[in-house]
Amino acid sequence: MRQIVLDTETTGLDPAQGHRVIEIGCVEMVDRKLTRRHLHLYINPEREVDAGALEVHGITNEFLRDKPLFAAVAESFLDFVRGAELIIHNAPFDIGFLDHELRKLGVTFGCMADHCGVIDSLALARKKHPGQKNNLDALCKRYEIDNSHRELHGALKDAEILADVYLLMTGGQSSLHLGYESGSEAGGQGDELRKLSLERPPLRILRASNDELEQHSRMLAQINKSSSDHCLWLALDSEETNVSVP
Repeated sequence: MRQIVLDTETTGLDPAQGHRVIEIGCVEMVDRKLTRRHLHLYINPEREVDAGALEVHGITNEFLRDKPLFAAVAESFLDFVRGAELIIHNAPFDIGFLDHELRKLGVTFGCMADHCGVIDSLALARKKHPGQKNNLDALCKRYEIDNSHRELHGALKDAEILADVYLLMTGGQSSLHLGYESGSEAGGQGDELRKLSLERPPLRILRASNDELEQHSRMLAQINKSSSDHCLWLALDSEETNVSVP
């Protein structure tokens, strides 16, 4: 399952009034694990940034003047997100702007729905926390995510924060770092592989007790409920149960 957490910054609030996208930030997750692949684009909107929008993101007309037009980056953007499920906070806003940009390029580019699926994390948050504030700052406070470095909005920064929020809101971070990146060190061994002796005794197998199995089932049920029936471990347990043993 490939997901892209996406955010945009714009010149204003309404593409129908000629406002344009000026920044796109994308963060990739595969099977709910952050891959560290991302896409970050600044775009020349060919118009002025509204004063109200400037107060939100701080991206000036002078900064954008030498940036590429959307037409120049559209292919690389679509190549990065194609086939993925986009996670966007208040998705109708960002999708509306991106569809507007694609329409300006002609019918051959279609719309975002032709390339990706979309999950609106704001709609998920409102369902999970009805009657409460569910903007990104409020969710960071609720899930104890440090966003103290976020003085202004920025598409890539907000996408990275939203990735953390989404994972916690839908069942927790499942990225278990069981390996090491090239060049990293583990106990001073770096990337060196240590081979276990063939003379070692067989490992002792400890079976879970009935009480432990019952506690495990209850925990999976809670995770499944909090993640809207997307508990991967529960699905794996079900698959193992249905396997016939000769």
